Amino acid sequence: MSPRLPKPDADGHYPAVEYARVSLARKIIRDRVAAGLSQRQLALRAGIRVETLCRIETGKHTPSVPTIDKLDRALKAAEQRPRRRTRRSSRKSA
Repeated sequence: MSPRLPKPDADGHYPAVEYARVSLARKIIRDRVAAGLSQRQLALRAGIRVETLCRIETGKHTPSVPTIDKLDRALKAAEQRPRRRTRRSSRKSA
């Protein structure tokens, strides 16, 4: 589940840091799911701790630029790999 965007203030302005943090979290989640990776798989491929990725994806942590770069490279590499096909039971048509 994606973290919720922060609510705007009385003037309709969003808190910039929280908004950016949640927006980044949503993009990472979207890209990770599209690549068919679990949090553990992405963390291993990026060389970061699973706990760190979890905090990033919940919008509780602002990652450093090097961490974002590691995640970006791991996601791009995963996108370029062909997905494993699952075996489906073959059904004979009647």
